[in-house]
Amino acid sequence: MPILLLLLFPLFTSAYANIEGDALYAFRRAVKDPKNVLESWDPTLVDPCTWFHVSCDSQNRVTRLDLGNAKLSGVLVPELGKLEHLEYLELYRNNFVGTIPSELGGLKNLISLDLFHNNLTGFIPPSLSRLSNIRFMRLNHNKLTGRIPRDLTKLQNLKIMDVSNNDLCDTFPTWGSFSKLTEESFKNNPRLEGPELMGSVRYDDRDGN
Repeated sequence: MPILLLLLFPLFTSAYANIEGDALYAFRRAVKDPKNVLESWDPTLVDPCTWFHVSCDSQNRVTRLDLGNAKLSGVLVPELGKLEHLEYLELYRNNFVGTIPSELGGLKNLISLDLFHNNLTGFIPPSLSRLSNIRFMRLNHNKLTGRIPRDLTKLQNLKIMDVSNNDLCDTFPTWGSFSKLTEESFKNNPRLEGPELMGSVRYDDRDGN
């Protein structure tokens, strides 16, 4: 059995590489890259771990994507949700537009989600409440709208949550993991009225807000 596993290990590694490589290349096709920071992302190479700005673990599984301040523009593709071993998604200070894909909620190993200083619109996906390992979620300085999903308060490992400088509305929760946050995390949302006391209002997040 150990010999069989040893023989199969390269197949497992290759399968991960193909899935993750396809997901990253779908992202590359969806963005404009004036500084050619993605020039090394060659889809003919089996292993995306050889690409710049991509980090992998010892099993060649993508764990980090570092593309902050890279002058990229375009949309965030749902294929990013296939990077199931990703721990750090650093896409801050670019010019991404469109919505945050709900598929990012499937990144169960994600520790840091940094999408700040872009031009993202739409709701904060309630699916982000499934990121059980998340510690840092920075969505500030975008154009996000709607209510803050209440299920985000269940993220027990959350240390920093910043949704300031958007166009969010209604109130913000103050219980669960949000009890540790200050009002600085929510400032400069003109339609956000202030803190909400737990149990004062019943909310329905099924419509994504």
